[in-house]
Amino acid sequence: MKKAIIIGAGIAGIASSIRLRSKGYDVQVFESNSYPGGKLASFNLGNYRFDAGPSLFTMPNYVDELFDLFGENPKEHFAYKKKDISCNYFWEDGTRLSAFSDKQKFANEVKKKLGVPTHRLLKYLKKAEKKYNLTKTIFLEKSLHKLSTFLNIDTLKAIVNLNLFQIGKSLNDVNEKELIEPHLVQLYNRFATYNGSSPYKTPGMMTLIQHLEQEHGTFLVEKGMVDIANSLFNLATRKGVVFKFNKNVSQILVENKKAIGVQVDSKKYYANYVISNMDVVPTFNKLLKGQKKPNIVLNQERSSSAVIFYWGLKKEFPSLDLHNIFFSNNYKKEFDSIFNKKEIFNDPTIYINITSKDIPSDAPKNCENWFVMINSPNNESQDWKKIVQIVRKNVIKKINKILKTDIESLIEKERVYTPKDIESTSQSYLGSLYGASSNSKISAFLRHPNFSNNILNLYFCGGSVHPGGGIPLCLLSAKIVSNLIE
Repeated sequence: MKKAIIIGAGIAGIASSIRLRSKGYDVQVFESNSYPGGKLASFNLGNYRFDAGPSLFTMPNYVDELFDLFGENPKEHFAYKKKDISCNYFWEDGTRLSAFSDKQKFANEVKKKLGVPTHRLLKYLKKAEKKYNLTKTIFLEKSLHKLSTFLNIDTLKAIVNLNLFQIGKSLNDVNEKELIEPHLVQLYNRFATYNGSSPYKTPGMMTLIQHLEQEHGTFLVEKGMVDIANSLFNLATRKGVVFKFNKNVSQILVENKKAIGVQVDSKKYYANYVISNMDVVPTFNKLLKGQKKPNIVLNQERSSSAVIFYWGLKKEFPSLDLHNIFFSNNYKKEFDSIFNKKEIFNDPTIYINITSKDIPSDAPKNCENWFVMINSPNNESQDWKKIVQIVRKNVIKKINKILKTDIESLIEKERVYTPKDIESTSQSYLGSLYGASSNSKISAFLRHPNFSNNILNLYFCGGSVHPGGGIPLCLLSAKIVSNLIE
């Protein structure tokens, strides 16, 4: 039986282990943490439970199909439900908007609240759908770095429709021209944050991201996001994958330009294939010392990171849903600051998730658990202690103004994560949440491939490589890797 070793039990590492096990491989996974899931973790502060990251996800079918590989019914192991309202949006001018999952219902809401004709929004979403359908096979489902990916009818269709992709314009340029209304422009600009990029830099092609959320919906995991990792970890172990926790891989063993295994402490483990779910930059810098580095790829601009406050509140807010966004009045200034590393957080956009709205056990009675995230620069040795103090003050001020409350007096539990914390707990280079940013026209082609050009039998999965960050893309990276190995 052929053997595969996977470095890292993040969601892509677990998914890779399941896919390879379904094909008959003997699979071992080495994880430096004491738990599976990577960023998909949870923790408790007193009687409050928190997902470490945001609490909504898209494309649950990519999780379901991993159970399907073994003929198991996903619903018996992994429960989720679709949200009727994906998000509630708040502006300081008093504008409120509910993003209904139903497309026509949302178009009607936009017309009612913002005065935008329904046909304008529906035309915009239709174009985004066409972009997605023309490119998903090439950019998401296959290795972007193999010639065979482009030698098919899908590529020809994409080339014929090249102007549709609006690569020469920024996402903001496209939104301003096609949506016009400032609140709606800002709403759709924020989708650039799904891959840690700036809407003023990332190409107009990225409107396809909002198509995924609008067309397929957003979902709540009934036991919290950590259940994605837990249910897949349990599936993997049931099928014979061996996980070794609290194990730091110190080296990928290479002989004659071929990966043959890994070294953990003083012990060597051998395999036919090695797959790294570790961020690609530390993979090369720490585990492949002496090997040729793809410097152009590794030196790309990194994605944004985040400052996150986890608050246990002694009150329920009936006007808020599970997922809420409080917009900045100076959105462009905010993103210029993030990518110019100026740390200006005087008027931040605030992302708030409250899982206790749908999972009552996540907070005591008449209380709520708030996940409060602010986009930030990645970690380059800033004084995060000082920054957190400034950000906290301004976040509270903004929430108080919009909700007409005194939020600080209601906080009874608190934990704060900074980009530095994210880097140390997940080994994400510079604390970037999505690896490299997508702030240029050729970013997709500069992401590291799912295989090594110089070392045979070495593969890569996870958010720092093709096709990108976020749960659905990480799961797709695992699928691509398993197909390449096959």
